[in-house]
Amino acid sequence: MIVCPNCNHSNPDGAQACEACLTPLPSMTNCPKCGATIQADAKFCGSCGYGLQPAAEADENEATVISTNPGENAMPSSDLEMSAQQIEPTISVQPVASEVETETTETGGSPPPSVAAKVPATSISMKREAPAASNAQTQLQQQSARLLHVRTNQSIELPQHLPVIHVGRPNDKVPPDIDVSGFADSDVVSRIHANLRMEGDGYYIEDVGSANGTYINNMPLAVGNRHRLRAGDRISLGKNDLVTFLFQIS
Repeated sequence: MIVCPNCNHSNPDGAQACEACLTPLPSMTNCPKCGATIQADAKFCGSCGYGLQPAAEADENEATVISTNPGENAMPSSDLEMSAQQIEPTISVQPVASEVETETTETGGSPPPSVAAKVPATSISMKREAPAASNAQTQLQQQSARLLHVRTNQSIELPQHLPVIHVGRPNDKVPPDIDVSGFADSDVVSRIHANLRMEGDGYYIEDVGSANGTYINNMPLAVGNRHRLRAGDRISLGKNDLVTFLFQIS
């Protein structure tokens, strides 16, 4: 059974989209170490803490090799000449004959013949290629989000520089970015309890295998399923609503 992260509808195993709201469902897999059911893109198993680094991230960590041979990176002379021609403005000068007729009349005399004066005129045309359009994407302004502890009214700002925010209590495997050990009844919260992610313009929460579960608006969140958080959502870490936060965004 796969619980929809958007509407909490229970879908059959293997479903790719929610039957109720058509929201895409996350793909699930099994931990290669303990066999627990986890989300396919999880970075570690919530049950045993086994690290699951995808191959794509390993490829990104490889150093980029840059050739130091100046002959390999040199641009051919023909390409340099073409580049210079594209940047250098072309100027064409065309003589244009204009006739200026001057006629003078002297007192008591007949007017002299017209004198045509040819004056060269210059026509200059400038041609320059337009610069390439910038492909820089417009950076969206990040929203400010926080968790408000219901019992103490204490606010915790969510760090915006972290792609994944770990919620739990101190441990040696995955130290929490949000440590709830200072709140009352925090023993119901697992050391590795839940993750918060910011993707696009929204925040998502997922339970990573906690012992007492994660509840959104008093509804249980299945392990490995994501729920898109909305302002005012009630997040309970563990049973009996003992460690509860309100999600706020501005």
